[in-house]
Amino acid sequence: MATTISKTLYQALWNSADILRSKMDASDYKSYLLGLVFYKYLSDKLLYHSADLLEKTTTDLNEAQRIYEEAYTDDELKEDLLENLQYDFSYTLEPHLTFTALVQAIYKGKFQLEDLAQGFRNIEQSSEMFENLFEDVDLYSKKLGATLQKQNQSIADVMKELAVLDVAGHAGDTLGDAYEYLIGQFASDSGKKAGEFYTPQPVSELMTKIVLYEKDSQKGFSVYDPTMGSGSLLLNVKKYSKEPGTIEYFGQELNTSTYNLARMNMILHGVDTVNQHLHNADTLDQDWPTEEPTNFDSVLMNPPYSAKWSAEKGFLDDPRFSMYGVLAPKSKADFAFLLHGYYHLKDTGVMAIVLPHGVLFRGNAEGKIRKTLLENGAIDTVIGLPANIFFNTSIPTTVIILKKQRDKKDVLFIDASKDFEKGKNQNLLKEEHIEKILDTYKKREDVDKYAHLAEYGEIEENDFNLNIPRYVDTFEEEEPINIVELGKEMLDLNQQIKEAEQSFLAMLDELQVTDGSKEIIEITKAVFSND
Repeated sequence: MATTISKTLYQALWNSADILRSKMDASDYKSYLLGLVFYKYLSDKLLYHSADLLEKTTTDLNEAQRIYEEAYTDDELKEDLLENLQYDFSYTLEPHLTFTALVQAIYKGKFQLEDLAQGFRNIEQSSEMFENLFEDVDLYSKKLGATLQKQNQSIADVMKELAVLDVAGHAGDTLGDAYEYLIGQFASDSGKKAGEFYTPQPVSELMTKIVLYEKDSQKGFSVYDPTMGSGSLLLNVKKYSKEPGTIEYFGQELNTSTYNLARMNMILHGVDTVNQHLHNADTLDQDWPTEEPTNFDSVLMNPPYSAKWSAEKGFLDDPRFSMYGVLAPKSKADFAFLLHGYYHLKDTGVMAIVLPHGVLFRGNAEGKIRKTLLENGAIDTVIGLPANIFFNTSIPTTVIILKKQRDKKDVLFIDASKDFEKGKNQNLLKEEHIEKILDTYKKREDVDKYAHLAEYGEIEENDFNLNIPRYVDTFEEEEPINIVELGKEMLDLNQQIKEAEQSFLAMLDELQVTDGSKEIIEITKAVFSND
């Protein structure tokens, strides 16, 4: 039953985007739809809770709206109610600005965009937690329509579609997962622009289960993603931990729109505000966090691949990079992101990062950094993923697992590049593929044509090149040709051809011919006879 509800909710939410699809591309309309879904969630939650506080519990939003409006007219009741709402939710709304009231105004022909804009401002000004949360929802954009009236109508149409959904009435992570579904759909529609805000769920699952291995029952588990996007990697820890209510989330994101998306995503997944530590800034330019805690039980990262960064000489004194003596090149910040994440890993922690294969074998500064990491035993596992499983690139990628204070300097290589299901737009990692990788990771043993545990000496002999084909031989020899059998098959085939020719000539003899076709038949017989 729950699965049916989820699918219905997912599809209804996605269908709401139909109104905007003809007006703008996915990277734009995602802000409107996700913003409006979030506003409805906050509004509906406030109305239901108000009815509970007033001991008039109801599951009907219009009834809850009426109860809220009545309480608002009683000064004494209103003051007490707003105080409780602010304490419980950190925000309040005037009755005429709730999502339900605005939809009622739409059907009465009295809806004005300014009322919705005011509702956004009220939420944003209620608490630091909601500050600037709706700044990407431009209600007066020309993309919604050339005139104010058309802009008004576009938003009103989306709100009417969403109004029938009970977004606040779903238990657990149902709505949060539906929100993740929407983000994933937007990523699919956005193509290359999606890489900045979304990691496909199968990859997230794989990375999360690795960092949680033998730690899924740990209370107060801390996870850090310095390139968090929409927060999907962080939130997967909640999904697979046995102590989800105690997890501490730390995340940083450069893109403000994506940062706001992650904040909404956290709230919709029911993450307590005291457990959220999210920051909007440039991860490489300025280190964060710099105040305790600064090191974490796990680090999960899917940074932008081969991005440019300043690589200024001053970074050689930065504790994140200083021990390596060189910096990642300006044109490829891959190792800068890796070293940043590794710096913030606890001595007992596990880090998983997705990067392009170039980091495994490129030379110069990157080669020196890789050598130092290997000499220190930092690189634990290298996993080769299939091509075309990400929305923003078709290239094959690698998940690198890093640890601190390891007893050995060996590296496990897993070549999972051939295990996938071909999809319409992207290749898919299925559950059996993920489990195969995880099982191999845990056993840490050689698997023919799939995995190899390389000792440090072997890696040293390869000049610290970690290119997976150097360690995992996936070459399949073709079966030898049996000349005798092939000869027999050719003789049989020749006999079949002769029999077919004879049958064909017999058919020609039986045909009734005219003077015009007689010559053609005779020529045909002569050709076969010469053969």
